[in-house]
Amino acid sequence: MSDLQLAILGGGHMGRALVAGLLRSGTRPERIGIGESSEEARRVLASELGVTATPDNARAVDGAAVVVVAVRPQDTGPALEGLRPLLQAQHPLVLSIAAGVRVATLEAWCGEGVAVMRAMPNRAALVGAGATALYAPPTVSAAQRAAAEHIARGVGGLVWVNEEDHLDVVTALSGSGPAYFFLLAECMAEAAEGLGLAPPVARILAAATLHGAGVLAHSGVTDLARLRAEIASPGGTTEAALEVLTSGRLREVVERAMAAAARRSHELGTQAARRPASGSP
Repeated sequence: MSDLQLAILGGGHMGRALVAGLLRSGTRPERIGIGESSEEARRVLASELGVTATPDNARAVDGAAVVVVAVRPQDTGPALEGLRPLLQAQHPLVLSIAAGVRVATLEAWCGEGVAVMRAMPNRAALVGAGATALYAPPTVSAAQRAAAEHIARGVGGLVWVNEEDHLDVVTALSGSGPAYFFLLAECMAEAAEGLGLAPPVARILAAATLHGAGVLAHSGVTDLARLRAEIASPGGTTEAALEVLTSGRLREVVERAMAAAARRSHELGTQAARRPASGSP
């Protein structure tokens, strides 16, 4: 798999994370073509990862077996339509990480006969601790699925979903999820400061607690309720705090937040399907 010729369209945070993961997993830099319009992003890719990106997407894609689309949902159509003749000639697997943009829309932009898949990674891919969900329609071959798994494993763990609609939920859960935990840690640090702790100490402890909780959750015990219960001794400090959180309807707030994110993911896909790929209004 490390000998596959790959192309990544978009050298932003997620594109850069995917490149870093591929390099860690043994893919040689010369096997990765990167298309990126921003000169600054190309400079960062060269300085941080030692790879060369080009503003010419066709040059990046030429000869690739897998093309990863890592641009914004609203930019996905123009990017793929501009590559349509090349995609039609070479028939690579197109793996999109654009939130909400559905397979049928991607297929229309790529043209008949081009295999299309979707993936939803998250920001933790930057440090090799990502969580990626994959979806493939029946037309995608086993070899193409394996290639997508290879890319996903380079940035962390992966799961498969059987229904495309579930990717909207994945977006709400793990795609956007790191920001929820960062917000909680931020609130905890601010509360600790209000109780008298020095700001640098509060931030260090909040970040370390966030990291440690994640490590514990990946220690082999997948029952999150059990992990929580093991910390919350009856009549203790943790129980006192949890009672405040639950009485404040935390679960309901989380449900509404997740629903809002999933709904927005669906809206982005709908908007992308309605927008001409050429970008005209």
